[in-house]
Parts: sequence; C-alpha cells; structure tokens
Amino acid sequence: MSGRFTAGRGWTPFIALLAVGYVAVPLLLGANQYIMSMLVAALVIGCVALSWALLGNLGGMVSFGHSAFFGVGAYVSAIVTLKAGMPVPAGMALGGAGAVIASLAMLPVLRLRGPYFALAILAYAHIFRIVATEWTSATGGSGGIGNIPVLPAVPRSLFGFDMGGKTGAYLVILTIVLLFALAFRAIRASHYGLALRAMHGSEDATRVVGVNSTLLKGVMLMVSAFMAGVAGAFNAHYLNFLEPDYAFSGVWVTLPIVAAIFGGYRTIAGPVLGALVVYLLDQLVFKALIPTGHQLVLGGLLVAMIIFSPTGLLPLLQKSASKPGRNDHA
Repeated sequence: MSGRFTAGRGWTPFIALLAVGYVAVPLLLGANQYIMSMLVAALVIGCVALSWALLGNLGGMVSFGHSAFFGVGAYVSAIVTLKAGMPVPAGMALGGAGAVIASLAMLPVLRLRGPYFALAILAYAHIFRIVATEWTSATGGSGGIGNIPVLPAVPRSLFGFDMGGKTGAYLVILTIVLLFALAFRAIRASHYGLALRAMHGSEDATRVVGVNSTLLKGVMLMVSAFMAGVAGAFNAHYLNFLEPDYAFSGVWVTLPIVAAIFGGYRTIAGPVLGALVVYLLDQLVFKALIPTGHQLVLGGLLVAMIIFSPTGLLPLLQKSASKPGRNDHA
C-alpha cells in the first residue's frame, strides 16, 4: 500500500513540470519573443547535454566531439528537405539517422579509453566540418545553406495563445527533449542499463560473465548520436540557415558539457536543468551585468558547483528537499 502511494507521489513533480512546460510557460511568456527564443536555445543545448550524459553515464565514455553528430544531423535534414522536398519531420528523423551513420565511422575508436577516446571523437568532428566546407555541391561550402524549410505549421491558435513562431518551436523542442529523456530512462532501467552500469565497476569482469562491452558501448554511441543529430536538425529548421563553422562549432561541445556537469550528468533531468539555468543565467543576467567577459562569471559558477556539490545542481536540490522529511521522521 505504502509502496503504491510512494510511486504515485513520485509522479506528482513530473506532472507538475509537464503542466508548467506545456501550459504555464506559453501562457505567461509566449508573447515575449526574446525570452521564448532563449528557452528554445537552452532546450537545444539541453538536448545535446542529455545525449552527452547518456554516453558518459551509461556508455562510460567522455566525448569532446558531439558537434560532429549535431552538425551532420543538421546538414542531412537541411539537404533532404531543401533539395529532395522531404517533409521536415521526416528530414529531422533522417538527420538523426545520418548522425548514427556518422557514429559508425567512429566505432574503431571504441578500443580507446579515457582522454584518448575523447580526443579521437574531437578529431572526427573536425573532419566532418572540413567535409561540409569542401563539399560545396551539397552543402554550399563556407557560404552555407539558406532558405531551409521551416518547422511544420501548427494551429495558429490553441488554448487561447498563438502557436506560431517561437512558441511553436519551443513546444516542438520541449517534446523532443521529453521523448529523449523517457528513452534514457527506459534504457537505464533495462537489463542493458544494468550491464552498462556494471561495466563502470569492472569492464573486464563483465566480459568474463558474457557481456559484450564493445557492442553495448557502440549502441550507446549510436543512440547518443541520434539524439544530438535530431537536435541539430531541429536547430537548422528553426534558424533556416546553416554553415559549417556554426554547425560544427565547439559551442555544441562546451556548453552541453558545462550544462550536464552543472545540472548533474548522472541524472536524467539534470543536464536539461543545467542547460536552462546555465544558458538563461548567462544570457539574461551575466551578459546584462558584464557585456564583455560574462563567460568568466559562468566559469566561476561552474567551479563553485563542482567544489560544493560535485554531483550537480539537481542532486543538491533533491537532497535539500528531503532533509525536512528525514528530520520529521527522526
């Protein structure tokens, strides 16, 4: 009885967050185009941070090259929708598939560990950027691709507020992030997730009992690549323009990593929470106070979080929220 009550109570924060995300935010902030654009950008970063955390948390691999998946997904979706006339949702799915294909080229580096793997993935990101720059017939080269088809049209009015423009894009990326978070949760709760967590303790020991660690790590790399590729595809259709230096920018590596670590990369919601807090604080507060060099404040905030709560912001909030309950019980 108490177990069912606890499980039911566990859904309450999730339902409340859904209500805030899908109803309260559009109703309260939908008219403010600047704030909505900041939320869209933060959720794009959160999506990449979630894919990075999945690879690090379950796959046990630290990547410095997620910009490769982001950029490939963006270019594949832009090309198939612009030049082949494919619908945008299908193009975004193919963008994720393109990132998965790109990850297949990286499978040989799964033999590497630690910083060697991270640097090898970073090298692949640079290779893909060079390919996008030189393959002018498909990508437009350094001049980029313009007039990329926009996100699919949605009803202009729903629940009393305008669903076009920034609000519609916000709801699309929010849904993508939610679906990926649920997929992350399902993988972690499966027997594959159990095997992956066991690999963190001793990869050699798991091999002895029959776990194919290389295969599992490869699958996690492909799942992570798909997530980042879809995020890149969404971003391309949201901005309607794409060029190599932006698509494969180091921003799609540094900001997601900072967001994931700040929010708590060993949790599912932590990377998304970290992206929202880090990006919105930086753009709306620190940038206004210090127009030049505002990233220094963000760096200091990250250092403080690592020192005082190495597990991240979300575990810190959960720990603080549970203290009164423990004291009352005692």
